[in-house]
This record gives sequence, C-alpha cells and structure tokens, in this order.
Amino acid sequence: MHEAPDKGAPPEASKKVPAMPVTDDEIKEKYLERAIRELNQLSRDLQSCEACSRTRVMPVLGSGHPQADIFLLKYAPTVSEVEEGVAFYGRSGNALMKSFKRLSIDPMVVYGTVSAKCPVEESAEPDPQCLTRVTDEFNIVQPRIIVVMGGDALDHLNRLEIPLSRTIEPREGDIQAFTPACDALLVPDIDQALDEEGAKRNFWRAFRTLGRWHDDLPPY
Repeated sequence: MHEAPDKGAPPEASKKVPAMPVTDDEIKEKYLERAIRELNQLSRDLQSCEACSRTRVMPVLGSGHPQADIFLLKYAPTVSEVEEGVAFYGRSGNALMKSFKRLSIDPMVVYGTVSAKCPVEESAEPDPQCLTRVTDEFNIVQPRIIVVMGGDALDHLNRLEIPLSRTIEPREGDIQAFTPACDALLVPDIDQALDEEGAKRNFWRAFRTLGRWHDDLPPY
C-alpha cells in the first residue's frame, strides 16, 4: 500500500523563485544588464524617429560602455558620423583614442554621444525630442564626469532637466560639480580642433585635465 502524504508538510512550490544577487560582482552584472537593455531600447526609439525618417538617413547613436565613468558630449555630428550612424566615428574618435592613451585612460570606461541625433539639414534646429534623448542616455549610463565639447553642447546641457544638476559655467579646463554624483569638464569642440595647430593645443590644454581627474579617482 502507498503511504498517505503528511498533511502537515508544506506544499511543494510550483515555481522556483530566482535567487537575488548577493555579491558585489553579481549586483554590478545586474546593473550592467539593465543598462544594456535600456540603451538598446533607446536605440530602437531613435531609429523610429519621425524627424530622421523624413531625412532618409539613420540617427546618430551613442557608443561606448553602458556604465562608463566618462561621458563625452558634443553638439552636432560630422558627415562621417551621419554616414555610419555612430557618434565619434572618424577623425574625432581617432584623435580621442590617442588622447586617452596619452592620459593612460582605458577607452572601455568611456561613452560618447551627440546632442543633435537627428541629422537634419539645419543642425542649429534639430528635432526638440531628439535633443532630450541625452537626458535618457545620461540617466542610463550614470557617469562620474561629463566632458562637454564646445559652446553649443554646453548650452544644450544647461537646458536639460537633469535632476539635481547645476549650471556649468563656460570655463574651459576646470572641473565643475554638475550633480552630486557627477562632475563636468568643458573643452573646445574637437571637430574644430583638428586642422589648426593652435586649436589642437587649446583642446589638449583643457582636455588633459581629465587625466588629473582620472588619477584622483579612488580605486574602489
């Protein structure tokens, strides 16, 4: 004969509850997975942008680590960036890679994007909805510093409604507090600093401050 089940025993769970992350590495992995999902969704939203579809070209997407320490922002994309649909593709990206190497900064801790993601004919008047996408990117990546390239990018950043943010002053090469968790550094527009020796020096003079900032980060 079969034994009768113990009526006092708890019923077996029909589904296993997934274990919560318990280590720092597991927690970081969960945050990274979420950031990747959110950036992928943002990319899909941009690719369905009506302003971009009217121009019959791809929007210019950000690129880099989804949880980067360093967030690069410039205002308008170049022709090569529009053709590839990726921010900092081409000469500016190559120049920045050399700069990061000289400053001993791993490019894997960097994320770069542009303000005017919809490459409309008049970059001074991009679609307002596209301009607000930088807020979404910033909130997803949650960087430790934002490097603002040029006056147009600075004006745009100061108009964004980022929680607890402060107005960034037009002082090139100075580290300024932007939010309680993020600093800001204003440098010249890199696209305007590639062809003339004096402009290159001005950019480097401001940009190398990032190296000192990076060296002062605590190792934990």
